[in-house]
Amino acid sequence: MIRRYGNAPESGRSYRLRTGAYAILPSSDGLLLTRQSSPAPEIQLPGGGVDPGESPVQALIREVYEETGWRIARPLRLGAYRRFTFMPEYELWAEKMCLIYMASPVRRHGDPLEPDHTALWMSIADAQAKLSNPGDREFVELFASRASVFQKRR
Repeated sequence: MIRRYGNAPESGRSYRLRTGAYAILPSSDGLLLTRQSSPAPEIQLPGGGVDPGESPVQALIREVYEETGWRIARPLRLGAYRRFTFMPEYELWAEKMCLIYMASPVRRHGDPLEPDHTALWMSIADAQAKLSNPGDREFVELFASRASVFQKRR
């Protein structure tokens, strides 16, 4: 069973399944994150929705680039969680299936392409405190508790 974070689905409400891929991106500077300023300010793991015909890894690479301006390598899936939420940018109620990866930020190519996004570096401890989503926070905590194991597997 995949763990749920946030609110339970509302009885009688229709939700559309929306799969997304998100990345924990560690380096010597901390974690590469994105700050989305609209529709509400949030600090997030970079990533987003998987488009039709796209694999989760392809979506991850595209979304990280769009939201941070960075290219990544060696994605390793860590797990998944789900949450039920309203997505104002799409005007839909979604059951978000969030696939979480760890990857290496390789090279910055420029500013984020996505409007209202800013790339930022943050320590793991600060990320655990400031990430907007409890599922993201828990996966960063898991990463932090097993960072040496993950680094050996790479």
